[in-house]
Formats: sequence, structure tokens, C-alpha cells
Amino acid sequence: MSAGEIDERVVTVPLRDVSRVSVQDRAKRAMKIIREDLARQFGVDVEEIRLDPSVNEAVWARGGQKPPRRIRLRAGRFIDEGIVEVEPAE
Repeated sequence: MSAGEIDERVVTVPLRDVSRVSVQDRAKRAMKIIREDLARQFGVDVEEIRLDPSVNEAVWARGGQKPPRRIRLRAGRFIDEGIVEVEPAE
């Protein structure tokens, strides 16, 4: 993430709702849940969430049928732009 005025947080996104969809669609649904949860927490639109490719790799690491139950992310919102950049918390 670049410098500037940033509202940064470490959040844990629960992904338990992915078990409600078919097995083939679980990882895709997990990515959608991540975007929706972060948009709600930061008060922005879903289109303003920018996910680092490593977030995608973390969700898809065990395949499309078995995403993690929860994921910890470091998210930073640029105050002047309103864009939220997200990367895995380590």
C-alpha cells in the first residue's frame, strides 16, 4: 500500500456462509463475501475494494471446493480517494 492518509485496520472475515452454496461455487462465493464484508465495514461500494492477488491465492489454496472458514486481512482506505486496498495479514 502506498503512503498518504490511510485508515488501516486488520479484520477477520468469517466465511462460514460459503457452505450454503454448491461445492463447485464455494471459492467464488468466498471472494464475493470478502468484498461485501469489507465494503460494509469501510462504508464504500463493492467496486471500490481492490484485492491483492495473494488474497485470491489464499482463498483458492485448497481448491475451489474447500476455502478457509475465516481469513485475516489488512485493509487500508485512502481517505482522499475512497479506495480500499486489501492484503493478507501476516
